[in-house]
Amino acid sequence: MSATIFTADEAKKAKIELITEPAKGRQAVHDVVVAMRANRRSGTAQAKTKGEVGLSGAKPWRQKGTGRARAGDKASPIWVGGGVVFGPRNRSYAKHTPKKVKVLAFRKALSERILAGDVLLVDAFATTEPKTKKFLSLLADTAKDARKALIIGTAFDETTCLAARNVRKAVLARASDVNTEQLLAFDKIIVTKEALTTISERLAS
Repeated sequence: MSATIFTADEAKKAKIELITEPAKGRQAVHDVVVAMRANRRSGTAQAKTKGEVGLSGAKPWRQKGTGRARAGDKASPIWVGGGVVFGPRNRSYAKHTPKKVKVLAFRKALSERILAGDVLLVDAFATTEPKTKKFLSLLADTAKDARKALIIGTAFDETTCLAARNVRKAVLARASDVNTEQLLAFDKIIVTKEALTTISERLAS
């Protein structure tokens, strides 16, 4: 399968406006990627406090006469098995990112990859058999030097999905769902011609 480098001139024909200023959109990319990673955190780590530990509230020994330090609670943080002071609590790490910032970050990431010559354009991307070997052969013909490749299309048939599921260095992504983090995580980005229309519509909105 022949693939051509998707240039800035072709992007203009596809009505994709590129960002050529180095500083513009850089902060947006950072904010979006940080927010995406934060939103994936479960935030379920939680340690029990002194009041939550399932231990008796009785004094471990009497107040005077033992020669030991005064102790009033078996659940005290100073004892093994006691509560934890300032331990992790169940919380949400979610960060909100405005829609305009997301669009700017996506445009910036795509522009950088196009200007660097890392985006390849193909008519279609599909295998005839649900075999890993077939998929690797197709990938090698399309992007020979890619260590990790992102393939963007409007949709992928079941045969292609089955053939690609065991290939760790390649990911199939729909043009309507691909995000900024994915655009930055792969050496080469393979885009079908149909997917360009969807990407252009996303950026226009």
